[in-house]
Amino acid sequence: MGNFSLSRSRIGILGFTIIGILLLFGLRLVDVQAVHASTYAAQAAQEMTTVSTSLAPRGAITDINGVEFARSVAAVSVVVDQTLVTNPRKFAQIAAPILKMPAGEIKKKVTGKLRWNMVARNVTPAQWTQLKSAFVRYNAGLDKRDTAKRIFGFYSERGFIRDYPSGSIIAPLVGFVNQAGVGATGLEYSMNSVITGKDGKYSYANGYGAQIPGSQQEIVAAKPGTSIRLTIDRDVQWIAQQAISEAVKKSKASSGTVIVMDPKTGQILALATAPTFDPNNTGSVSLSLMRNPSVQDVYEPGSTGKVMTLAAAIEEKAVTPTTIFTVPYSLKVAKTKFKDHEKHPTEKLTTTGILAVSSNTGTIKIAQKMTNEVLYSYLRKFGMGTDTGSRLPGESPGVLSQVSDWSGTTAPTVAFGQGYSLTALQATSIFATIANDGLRVSPTVIAGESDSSGHFTASVARDHVRVISSSTAKKMRLMMESVVSARGTAPGAAIPGYRVAGKTGTAQRFNEKCGCYRGYTASFIGFAPADNPRYVISVTIQAPQGIHWGGTLGAPVFKKVMSFVLQSRHVAPTGTKVVPYPLNQQQVVNLAKKARAANAAATQGKN
Repeated sequence: MGNFSLSRSRIGILGFTIIGILLLFGLRLVDVQAVHASTYAAQAAQEMTTVSTSLAPRGAITDINGVEFARSVAAVSVVVDQTLVTNPRKFAQIAAPILKMPAGEIKKKVTGKLRWNMVARNVTPAQWTQLKSAFVRYNAGLDKRDTAKRIFGFYSERGFIRDYPSGSIIAPLVGFVNQAGVGATGLEYSMNSVITGKDGKYSYANGYGAQIPGSQQEIVAAKPGTSIRLTIDRDVQWIAQQAISEAVKKSKASSGTVIVMDPKTGQILALATAPTFDPNNTGSVSLSLMRNPSVQDVYEPGSTGKVMTLAAAIEEKAVTPTTIFTVPYSLKVAKTKFKDHEKHPTEKLTTTGILAVSSNTGTIKIAQKMTNEVLYSYLRKFGMGTDTGSRLPGESPGVLSQVSDWSGTTAPTVAFGQGYSLTALQATSIFATIANDGLRVSPTVIAGESDSSGHFTASVARDHVRVISSSTAKKMRLMMESVVSARGTAPGAAIPGYRVAGKTGTAQRFNEKCGCYRGYTASFIGFAPADNPRYVISVTIQAPQGIHWGGTLGAPVFKKVMSFVLQSRHVAPTGTKVVPYPLNQQQVVNLAKKARAANAAATQGKN
């Protein structure tokens, strides 16, 4: 009985224990299902939900008419949770041909313990769809018990790739972005903070490490970047690019530039460079091609710089357009002999004639009528030794030594455009100043900005400064028309029906490697219509082989581009008659005789 009683006692205790356990389970079940049901549901949902970044597109870069030079195109990046990839070898085998990557590289990216790792950045939506379908087919073909062989843990991240629809025609100016989507060169770099958008956040349901379709919910909307509207006209840019590319190729030059500018507003319609590169494929592009030579490369201007010397002398009333000079072939200054580019007998040329035939010795004689300080001050007023204010990345101020450092040969050398350096944009600005009645306007390529809502804000008007008087500028324009005449150095720049003015340049190139002059810079800069300038165009060709004269190489490019600009902008000829300044003493004498004869006839008629 005693043993039986003990057993009953134990059974009773065991029963109470079981009842207690069941009671605890019941209370827990009530807690989960009723009291804290919403809390546990939220926790479970949170564990199944992933928050990710919604990348914002960069703003577009367009031409003046809205044609896109740079834009953001939707793309997908493939990422993995390595802890969920149980079959990395098969993963890589399937993905390699679709992602166009080596299987070994993919296997390394999907193997490990990282909860997030990039496999392929910026694949096309079509590639992502193909990849998902391939994995689904593979998983569906497995036995249901082969769970270890299934491929999970991959998913997509939405993003954008940068596309450049116009390709290479304006690449050095616009630039490109690196693999991280950050501006690397050009305007993409200098305006990166403006163009870059503000990323957002979104959530999605997570099933085996992959997004569950339709589960995405926006938390914070991504804000697109600001778009930049350039002053560039794509059609003008295309013509300029074709013209300079052909000229560089034909002359076997190292490079060349064409700049088209409105002298009144400073707006640049074209900024072409050859050779150039394709911003859509920069993998094998050299750093030198990524530069913008129009503002980053400096050179000695040669005879195009003579217009500053003559403008200064006229402004200072040291000479007039018809002042006569005795111009020899060679001239010794400070024990150094300076020569003209072609041998000739001593001539009696006017100031205009000296410009027309681009005489070095004649220009030196004109400069000698001013002090070094005066000549230097005008070079500074024209912008030498300082950047143009264009705000283009990497712009060089050029090189102009302080007048206190000038030697006995500096002034005569500077007078005809050697001994100092400038950029192609600075050279264009010099002629734009003369075309704009003596007012120098800072050049620009930015017309304005459009925010994410499409609101456009135009850029502020450019700064301007008076360099020479309107009267001097007018005289210079008429003098520069003689350069394009049959007696000048650039008759090839003439455009039928229009008055054209300009100046050639053929300068020796300074080579830093040898510390010597080697090769040439050929250039032509001009404007039209000469009596009411609408556009200035500069053409610069570096290190041409063989023929290297600015009038021969640069003038035809100018003519082609300017003819297109005038016609496409519907600029009609002014129809005014050219009354040129005399080029030499004989023409001055002849004009004086005609004037006396006309006065005599008029007097006789009155009597």
